[in-house]
Amino acid sequence: YGVELNPDNEALPLLGSKEGLSHLALAYVNPGDVVLVPSPAYPAHFRGPLIAGATLYPIILKAEQDWLIDIDSIPEDVAKQAKILYFNYPSNPTAAVAPREFFEKIVAWAQHYEIMLVHDLCYAELSFDGYQPTSLLEIPGAKEISVEFHTLSKTYNMAGWRVGFVVGNSDIIQGLRTLKTNLDYGIFSVIQKAAETALQLPDEYVKQVQERYRQRRDFFIKGLAQLGWDIPPSKATMYLWVPCSVGMTSTDFALSVLQKTGVVVTPGNAFGEGGEGYVRVSLIADIPRLGEALQRLEDAGIRYR
Repeated sequence: YGVELNPDNEALPLLGSKEGLSHLALAYVNPGDVVLVPSPAYPAHFRGPLIAGATLYPIILKAEQDWLIDIDSIPEDVAKQAKILYFNYPSNPTAAVAPREFFEKIVAWAQHYEIMLVHDLCYAELSFDGYQPTSLLEIPGAKEISVEFHTLSKTYNMAGWRVGFVVGNSDIIQGLRTLKTNLDYGIFSVIQKAAETALQLPDEYVKQVQERYRQRRDFFIKGLAQLGWDIPPSKATMYLWVPCSVGMTSTDFALSVLQKTGVVVTPGNAFGEGGEGYVRVSLIADIPRLGEALQRLEDAGIRYR
């Protein structure tokens, strides 16, 4: 499913996708506007709107629904008021993925209620076991109401370089472009050249990155299984979404792990109320380092109970 874009007005370079996601809210949200955001979600998806004065409507995601947005649960009066929906599949923090049918349904729903869709596809290439993430812009009619963000931080390990882009509806992008014209002067040219080089790397590079994360995923899931956790293999992202030991909040569990082992995991409630009861594990270290983390958990008697 190819996506055709006009580089002159349907694409805009960014100082990292986080900057663009937050500034989009400043460009479009007036104080009191209703913005729909899943919970849990990547913080920029709700903090940008909050800075702009939005009234947030959190869509609580649930494990039994595979952490997918249930748009049927959104009341009609809320949908009629809503201006923007931010979402992100493959997902940070849950590592959930969404089937193409989900994207088709959400586009039809957003068209009906005249809601702008903002999709964060930062894990487009970090997928495993033959799974291929869907671009929102593949869906017929999506470009009329949508923009999609991407970054070089994940696939190309360029997080500190601050380079990404947004593609999609030219009118929406023009609003962001106008704001950015008054805020920044573009990306340092050296980083632009590096980004250009990265994007021209052969497919083999992406396959190597995927394989590296797949091996780490499998290694850590196996190690957690020996400590009592049953974590299904994630189909994408660099994360595992791990339930806390029974009876512990995500903050208490993360602090306990840190104090007993020196291992840092991110409490799920940092991503919104819907993340309570889980922690996010990042697979950004190599396997020996991940093995050390698992050994420390075992030595400290930290298990899933």
